Amino acid sequence: MSDHMQNWELDKTKGRFTALFITWLLGNGSLFAWNSMLTIGDYYAYLFPRYHPTRVLTLVYQPFALGTTAILAYHEAKLNTRRRNLLGYSLFFLSSLGLLVLDLATSGKGGLGIFIGVCIASAGFGAADGFAQGGMIGDLSLMCPEFIQSFMAGLAASGTLTSALRLITKAAFESSNDGLRKGGMLFLAISTFFELLCVFLYAFMFPKLPIVKYYRAKAASEGSMTVTADLAAAGIQSSVNDVAEMEDPKQFERLSNKELLVQNIDYALDLFLIYVLTLSIFPGFLAEDTGSHSLGSWYTLVLIAMYNVWDLVGRYVPLLKPIKLISRKGLIFACLSRFLFIPAFYFTAKHGDQGWMILLTSVLGLSNGYLTVCVLTEAPKGYKGPEQNALGNLLVVFLIAGLFSGVVLDWLWLIGKGW
Repeated sequence: MSDHMQNWELDKTKGRFTALFITWLLGNGSLFAWNSMLTIGDYYAYLFPRYHPTRVLTLVYQPFALGTTAILAYHEAKLNTRRRNLLGYSLFFLSSLGLLVLDLATSGKGGLGIFIGVCIASAGFGAADGFAQGGMIGDLSLMCPEFIQSFMAGLAASGTLTSALRLITKAAFESSNDGLRKGGMLFLAISTFFELLCVFLYAFMFPKLPIVKYYRAKAASEGSMTVTADLAAAGIQSSVNDVAEMEDPKQFERLSNKELLVQNIDYALDLFLIYVLTLSIFPGFLAEDTGSHSLGSWYTLVLIAMYNVWDLVGRYVPLLKPIKLISRKGLIFACLSRFLFIPAFYFTAKHGDQGWMILLTSVLGLSNGYLTVCVLTEAPKGYKGPEQNALGNLLVVFLIAGLFSGVVLDWLWLIGKGW
């Protein structure tokens, strides 16, 4: 190991807990804006009753997320990761601000033109997801697995927090005039502020943490070109070329994306299967196809909240090493077995009461969070920094492809029900 890397060995644990907290916040920020839009779905359903906003907005979001992620994953080795992630969080901020301004400018009116504007913001969220989520998971994949777990827990926490806020705002504004709109405006204002906070966290705090500088310097010593801008932002001017003069050039040889995908195709399929199943049920089916129950207008909000809470819990369960699933065959079997949820939800919606539906939704969320973290913390092991970054990007492509496919399949629940 070079003197350059020996100096950084001393810093490999400093700032670990701060880094875990910031990655949690950044994970939260990667979905907070989008979850805010989903969580105020009852407001958009009121404004645009003819356009199935819960399903349509999700269907608009996913192609942009998938297309952006796929393109960036293909070019990841040459990308400036710092610029990519900052662009993603900035786009989240601007899209949230745009929704807020649109509603204020139109005084909360409906109509096709305004719905198109909301769809444009949804597309902006999708593109931002492609920049930020893929970039962050690729970047964190070359660090320690705990950062991936914390980031993924933050993603789930965004759903839990938005659901909790939605229940609070519904209770606070339910009896007031224009209560749905007031709650929606509060959500968009919080989302706008939080996304701006994420921009500052990633730009000024995260790259300067000693443990983050250590892993990025290590990745640079292994030939990574994606970390140089972040190293420069942290005050480290040595480039990959400087390190190359001290190290064996052969260490910069890396597996191609195709080779990485072949070696990890089961992990990629795991993520695809997890999310194609989850998004074929959540949130569209839960929002529109669960009938009327004693909870009334609270019913859908409670279902979405329970999914989000247990998804968050599931992402912390793998921290308990004895019950973390690490077998590759076991992961495939677990992901395939989740397709039993489809008949379970179908018959529960037809014949079960709200208690059974809440329980089933909770198990859906728990299994989704648990399996996601199990896959993403196991897959990048045993590779050099540039390969870990590339593999992280590839896995996110399959995750979002699963999301998109699930959103499309979600429309099958409407067969025979009319429009």
